[in-house]
Amino acid sequence: MRPGLRRWPESRGMDSLQKQDLRRPKIHRTGPVSPYQPPTLSSLQRLLWARRAATLSHVNEVWPNLFLGDAHAARDRSKLTQLGITHVVNVAAGKFQVDTGAKFYHGMPLEYYGIEAEDNPFFDLSVYFLPVARYIRTALSVPQGRVLVHCAMGVSRSATVVLAFLMIYENMTLVEAIQTVQAHRDICPNSGFLRQLQVLDHRLGRETERH
Repeated sequence: MRPGLRRWPESRGMDSLQKQDLRRPKIHRTGPVSPYQPPTLSSLQRLLWARRAATLSHVNEVWPNLFLGDAHAARDRSKLTQLGITHVVNVAAGKFQVDTGAKFYHGMPLEYYGIEAEDNPFFDLSVYFLPVARYIRTALSVPQGRVLVHCAMGVSRSATVVLAFLMIYENMTLVEAIQTVQAHRDICPNSGFLRQLQVLDHRLGRETERH
């Protein structure tokens, strides 16, 4: 194991991983190259259900120094300290959701970013895609920066903004982003969020002329 890489005691739940294992999976393309076509909603839903783990951990590292988790992980101050988390992004902020906030983390050396999003197909989460992606990118660029993105269950709202980050700043297609995250954690963005990610995928595809 390379210096600086941690192995957690609960290896089954936390997926003790080498950093190279957290990079995007290799995707083999065959046949003639054609212009990028965003996936259909039904194909995305099939992809999301193709790999389902028997259990769901509270938190998983899904990209180097980027963690995806639930409310339990967000409230476990000792675990956050153990993981070396420096930034927390709460995508379920608010009094009636995961009501943590900067005061909850008072005395801890971390920054807090909250979004009052609902896990509702009609909620427009896309307005937060770029601001949150920029925040994550900036946080990861800080020396020793480690980010936890969470909502209530860590499978829909928080997963959606993590996928958007990978698409915007790691130049992944939506399918590649889903496969990258799914390699380490089961996720299930609701249908409305998937449609919003489709729009982002299409826009990024046109801007970069993906093939």
